[in-house]
Amino acid sequence: MKQLLISTLLAVTAGAWAQAPAAHVDVKDAWVRATVAQQKATGAFMQLTARTDTRVVEVSSPIAGVVQIHEMAMDKDVMRMRELSTGLPLPAGKPVELKPGGYHVMLMDLKGQVKAGDVVPVTLVLEGKDGQRSTLEVKATARALNAKAPSAAAAPAEAHGKHKH
Repeated sequence: MKQLLISTLLAVTAGAWAQAPAAHVDVKDAWVRATVAQQKATGAFMQLTARTDTRVVEVSSPIAGVVQIHEMAMDKDVMRMRELSTGLPLPAGKPVELKPGGYHVMLMDLKGQVKAGDVVPVTLVLEGKDGQRSTLEVKATARALNAKAPSAAAAPAEAHGKHKH
């Protein structure tokens, strides 16, 4: 009886896992701008390419009290930053660049200084057209304040997707 119960539980678990969509988003060159002591905010940048139409609906990181997706845009000759309250669309097959002066992840209420070389975990919550959500864990390396944006030939960032229940 015990063996039957274990087999049934394994079959149900495997079936549910097989139906869970993986995060179908590729991440390239994830990085965070290093900070100076007492600085309370910084940005995270990367290139995201979704295999199917997807939207980033939430972001978080253990290094910050508040994490949001922001956009820098011109408004009557003034550059303004605003939160994307409905999330960031990732059209299938089209790279979306999160970079200084454009879309970016804003890390606010920092819990400590981010030093060059630190690896910063950032979790992206993705939502497909069907409303199904999954998470993507990104490891972003901190770069010095004066570091230039990386070349397009940079190596892909480390990212791991998992289904959120």
